[in-house]
Amino acid sequence: MVAHSKDLPQQINSVLDAVRTKKSARARPLPAVALVSFIAIVVGRYLSNKQAKAKKAAAAASKVSTEGSSSSNVKEGKILAPTKTSRPIKHTTPETFARNRKYFPPSKVASAGSSASSAKSSVKVGVNKEFFRQIEAIFKILIPKLHCKETMILILHTTFLVLRTYLSVVVARLDGAIVKDLIAGNGKGFIRGLGYWFAIALPATYTNSMASGNIPIRYLQSKLSIAFRTRLTRYVHDLYLNDQVTYYRVLNLDDRIEGVDQYITTDVAKFCDSLAGLYSNLGKPILDTIIFNYQLMRSIGVSGMGGLFVSYVVTAFLLRMVTPAFGKLAAVEAKLEGDFRSAHTRLITNAEEVAFYNGADLEHSILTRTYKRLIRHINSIYKIRIAYNMFEDFIIKYCWSAVGLTLCALPVFFPALGGVDSVKDIASGDKVVGARTKGFITSKRLMMSLADAGGRMMYSYKEMSELAGSTLRVYNLISVLHQLHAGQFEGAAPTVAGSSNSSQKGDAETEFYSMADIRGIMTYGYEGIKFVGVPIVTPSPGNANGGEELVHNLNVDVKPGDHMLVTGPNGVGKTGFARLVAGLWPVFRGEVYRPNPKDIFYIPQRAYLSIGSLRDQVIYPHSRADMIKAGRTDEELMTILKHVHLAYIPDREGGWDTVKEWKDVFSGGEKQRMNMARLFYHKPKFAILDECTSAVSSDVEGLMYNHAKDEGITLITISHRPALFKYHLHLLKLTGDHGHWEFSTIGTAEERQSVENEIASLQAKLDEVEDLKKRHAEIQKELEVGLNAGPQDGTKVQKRGLF
Repeated sequence: MVAHSKDLPQQINSVLDAVRTKKSARARPLPAVALVSFIAIVVGRYLSNKQAKAKKAAAAASKVSTEGSSSSNVKEGKILAPTKTSRPIKHTTPETFARNRKYFPPSKVASAGSSASSAKSSVKVGVNKEFFRQIEAIFKILIPKLHCKETMILILHTTFLVLRTYLSVVVARLDGAIVKDLIAGNGKGFIRGLGYWFAIALPATYTNSMASGNIPIRYLQSKLSIAFRTRLTRYVHDLYLNDQVTYYRVLNLDDRIEGVDQYITTDVAKFCDSLAGLYSNLGKPILDTIIFNYQLMRSIGVSGMGGLFVSYVVTAFLLRMVTPAFGKLAAVEAKLEGDFRSAHTRLITNAEEVAFYNGADLEHSILTRTYKRLIRHINSIYKIRIAYNMFEDFIIKYCWSAVGLTLCALPVFFPALGGVDSVKDIASGDKVVGARTKGFITSKRLMMSLADAGGRMMYSYKEMSELAGSTLRVYNLISVLHQLHAGQFEGAAPTVAGSSNSSQKGDAETEFYSMADIRGIMTYGYEGIKFVGVPIVTPSPGNANGGEELVHNLNVDVKPGDHMLVTGPNGVGKTGFARLVAGLWPVFRGEVYRPNPKDIFYIPQRAYLSIGSLRDQVIYPHSRADMIKAGRTDEELMTILKHVHLAYIPDREGGWDTVKEWKDVFSGGEKQRMNMARLFYHKPKFAILDECTSAVSSDVEGLMYNHAKDEGITLITISHRPALFKYHLHLLKLTGDHGHWEFSTIGTAEERQSVENEIASLQAKLDEVEDLKKRHAEIQKELEVGLNAGPQDGTKVQKRGLF
């Protein structure tokens, strides 16, 4: 025992008494280290086994699901379509959408990148009540229930944060004990302390890598961010790609979200990274502040500074040897990020064509597959970095400290290497100094950690402010998608200007058409296509004058077998007719009766070729699995290609499984005939063809039209070419004159009179050609005479004709 020092204040002596009474202080870290090591190793082993079992089960399921399917390997340098399938994706249910919709009312804050029409409030973006409300709403998606993957990761993350704080306290005490033995010259105690130091290094480095710290990658924080992003991306995809064609509405019928691909690919990822990082960067300092303050109250409140020396050359050499190729990994990650965004950009570019084909399901699978490739690579990077971070943390934090302590011990154990003052200190045998030094070192470590925690809390406020901006963008995205999914649009109220503009449409009764005032009815299951008092109106989101009426109160009824041709000048609403039937444009007034989705097929003006194999181009929007389930074969597809005169394509391109960028492979005529092949594959009752054979020769066009009629498909063609009249029974002519339209039967006296008038008009123009030629010759002759009588100074003049 060490006696009291009379030169010390009573408070310090009291603290020293408390320190001296704990005889087993040096031995106590060992049980704690063993316990922490056991917990860390068991948890890590459990997670590894669970992940391995999950991969094994997924591989077995994939093997079973692909039995009997065609091979999908790379052959002769060509990329073949993959046939390996993963576990079925569990989509968000409509009930979940309906339940969550109430949590996402329109935001009171306008986000950056949204349209000016959405800025309805002066509330600033920041850490305020609106921010916490938005975070709460998004958390209902991120953590839908108590028993989920995200909850487990949060619990593990919190556990490792607590373990890391506890280890910081243990290391501080152990550091003080080692220094005390060093000052007291206790060689056995010093060696034992170094043994404890390296024993605690393993669980400490593992905990730091799993939880947080001054390291490039935080494993559990990254896993939490990925889990959040996967949950949120899946929810947004299900809300974005569905039977309600929300992807078309957000691009063409609403102006509140500009650049929706940026929201889904970049902003969602940034939000999830910031949210997961904030939990570590704010929760850990708060926990540190509470625990370290408690520990400091039990220790000596002194401050000082100490330093350790490090061998940089050896450390740099070791780290250089074990550092992975992070540059290459980052380049691959950037490419996969680009592929994911390109997939969304492709959907945006071809939204109308995909909507006509009802191809949301297949496009959804393409987006999911692209996203999974990206996430698989990111997870592989995390696995590489966790081992590297453990080694880096072990070398820099613990080896550097051990080397510094060893250098400090040289003058104690080898007095000849030290100075005179060192020898005197060792010979004095003052154990009070050792106890005092232990308390000082422990307190210094705790105070430095406390100062670091305070600094991180101050910095976390800036991170929270940045998170508020990302939260607003993600919230606005989900809010707008919810409203459009439910058929709720944002539109302007009637204005005087809008009423005056609409009055120019003639003597017909005019109305103000707003996206917020849709009163029409769409009825499915009708054996035909019927319009009752339906205006064709161009949607104009954000336009104070409302939508433009192209066709006024259309009334038409197309029964099975009543092939109809829709004609008229450009911009009069011909394609608008197809968009109304497809449900892309809203029915502002009247009633539209149409068949069920499976009984009608659309071929838009611009030929769309999807990502996939040659087979996928014919069966779109079906997938290979849908084709097999329906009992269809490649022989049937070859027969279909013969009907559209494309039977040479499989041999030319290398077979049905070949994958290429088909929009760059096919010519214009081949693209249109491939789209007609889809029509013959699906064999609907009705088909709407929008200028889909303009690049096809007239003879092949006639053969395809006749085959479609032989298959029992009722054709509604949108075109202005008279050559297609003979394939239809009815004619709907949109005049473009204040919304007027004409409906007639082709082959009647009226229709023949109309054709005869057009022929007579063309003949009259042909008769004028000879007169024009004569007049041209006269003008040419007059010009030549004028040139011959030109300049009198002998200058040579070149004779020129009129043309």
